Amino acid sequence: MIHPFALTLSLAGFGALALATRRPQREILRGSLPHRTVLALRIAGSIALLIALTMLVTVRGWGLGLVMFSGHTTLAAALVYVALIIVGRNAQGASARR
Repeated sequence: MIHPFALTLSLAGFGALALATRRPQREILRGSLPHRTVLALRIAGSIALLIALTMLVTVRGWGLGLVMFSGHTTLAAALVYVALIIVGRNAQGASARR
């Protein structure tokens, strides 16, 4: 039962960290976010990942908890990366049609 929560937190964390970088901001939002918003996204993403780590280590212990955290973060990072690629390609296709 802990897996969906950990994966959701990892997805939210990596999603926030991805939106805190310039290139996805330009491709998805069509502009740059203010520095305070970028800082808030970085903090929120880091906190989400730390909560997922804490939750897994508390329930499963350090040995298995860290392994599970590694698996969840790998899957979440891959999903966010694929989503960014798809959004970037769609944005390029839309700008080429204009």
